[in-house]
Amino acid sequence: MSTKGKVTGIVSNLVTVAVDGPVAENELCYISVGSEKLLAEVIKIAGDKASVQVFESTRGLKNGNDVEFLGKMLEVTLGPGLLSGIYDGLQNNLRTMAGVFLKRGEYTDPLDREARWAFTPLAQPGDRVVAADWLGEVKEGWLPHKIMVPFSFRGEYTVKSVVPEGEYTVDQTVAVLTDADGEDVPVTMTQRWPVKVAVKAYKEKPRPAKIMETGVRCIDTFNPIAEGGTGFIPGPFGCGKTVLQHAIAKQGDADVIVMAACGERANEVVEIFTEFPELVDPHTGRKLMERTTIICNTSNMPVAAREASVYTAMTICEYYRSMGLKCLLLADSTSRWAQALREMSNRMEELPGQDAFPVDLSAIISSFYARAGMVVLNNGQTGAVTFIGTVSPAGGNLKEPVTESTKKAARCFYALEQNRADQKRYPAVNPIDSYSKYLEYPEICEYLDSTIQPGWTDKVLRAKNYVRRGREMADQINILGDDGVPMSYHEAFWKSELIDFAFLQQDAFDAVDALCPLERQKFMLDLILELCDRPFEFENFDECRVFFKDLINTLRQMNYTRFQSPEFNEYEQQLRKHLA
Repeated sequence: MSTKGKVTGIVSNLVTVAVDGPVAENELCYISVGSEKLLAEVIKIAGDKASVQVFESTRGLKNGNDVEFLGKMLEVTLGPGLLSGIYDGLQNNLRTMAGVFLKRGEYTDPLDREARWAFTPLAQPGDRVVAADWLGEVKEGWLPHKIMVPFSFRGEYTVKSVVPEGEYTVDQTVAVLTDADGEDVPVTMTQRWPVKVAVKAYKEKPRPAKIMETGVRCIDTFNPIAEGGTGFIPGPFGCGKTVLQHAIAKQGDADVIVMAACGERANEVVEIFTEFPELVDPHTGRKLMERTTIICNTSNMPVAAREASVYTAMTICEYYRSMGLKCLLLADSTSRWAQALREMSNRMEELPGQDAFPVDLSAIISSFYARAGMVVLNNGQTGAVTFIGTVSPAGGNLKEPVTESTKKAARCFYALEQNRADQKRYPAVNPIDSYSKYLEYPEICEYLDSTIQPGWTDKVLRAKNYVRRGREMADQINILGDDGVPMSYHEAFWKSELIDFAFLQQDAFDAVDALCPLERQKFMLDLILELCDRPFEFENFDECRVFFKDLINTLRQMNYTRFQSPEFNEYEQQLRKHLA
């Protein structure tokens, strides 16, 4: 029999329940409010009292309301049909709901139970299989969607039978497995998995060995992120965090994109809903939405639902990673996820940490980021989850707890700067403060040197040094004036401006410049470093400024033309003539 309980206290979405039996942390329960049943999750147990956070509005809830515990954690349904879907943190399908908002206590099915999928068997009777092994395949859009042994299965099983090739619904049995005790277990195309438990159905999890190409120069060249790596984008409001994430989503070298809008403003979420279905995937020429799933919880939704959204998104990514696919998870913003954790922690009167965030905030963020990574599957193939989150520090303070805690967990740091955004230098990533720890990995350095050109990492360091030295010279010129410094200071400053304007800045809305392949990045950086390495002799700083402005204009025009086109070659010839 399931455990029952009665409501004894209510503080907003935090409800105290007196229970009459055993309950577990993170267990789900239903709270009855008239004819409605509100879903809630146990977050704390003290004796015969359980504190539960409700995923809905608690208006009308009273002491004495009945509570029924379900004996399971918050789970997501995994199966064909997730791509192109728009869900909330509880995986309610927002496309099939009636009206603009879900009614309280109303839950929708994430999958289409009537749709039929063309199934192709991959396993044979007599095969020995374990959790996450592939039994068959269906086509989800243009991607191969593997039907797997459910992640919850433990031990080895024998395939007793697999249905022949044909069309089936997600609820029909497609295979029968026999366990070690000789019992037959039917398997359908769907399975369920708790969102707060990492999927560990793989052979090993090695260190990343290649970069994920994003098409954004300030990332791919200066601070690359690894395939299966982690990164985050902190910055003040209005600095372009969301636009940069959208550019990465559109251009990133990934098979599956999952966007988690956690606590975002409704206008930004509506923008995602309206723009993503219209975007064309530059890699395939098809609609980007065909390989995208959106998990959305706006800032006006209850705290618990906002917290659940990032876990739901990560679980879906782990599911597709087990199919041997490259997944990209973009969370906007993890600050609001942390704020949801703070609200619940404060309501439970826990000991507060810095800025009233939970004391274990750093551990929660680290354990979540650890779920990303590249894995080797049981059949030897690889899959990856690359995770990039945004952080919205109050007032742009990068020393606040969420940014500092995320810095410990993420390997890439893309600091957006208010001053660069005010000068319209987009993407407003600070080239000095940002970093990628993957450039310290020997595997990544070898990959870059073999894929792009030998000595590539050394060239990147030279470019960074030019930018850093130019920043120092700019400070000296501002203090002492144009005539108070040697000409070499002006030359160093304008060389850094050349790298900034012609390479680091990129137009996310230009048809050509928005996506910059590595081949083009290599050519442009080689050309710019060739210019920066030249010793110039100028008579005065006005001559220096005019010369470099002409160079910058020519190089920027090259960025807006097709690589290796006649027009591009004309600009290069014009540049060489100017230098001669």
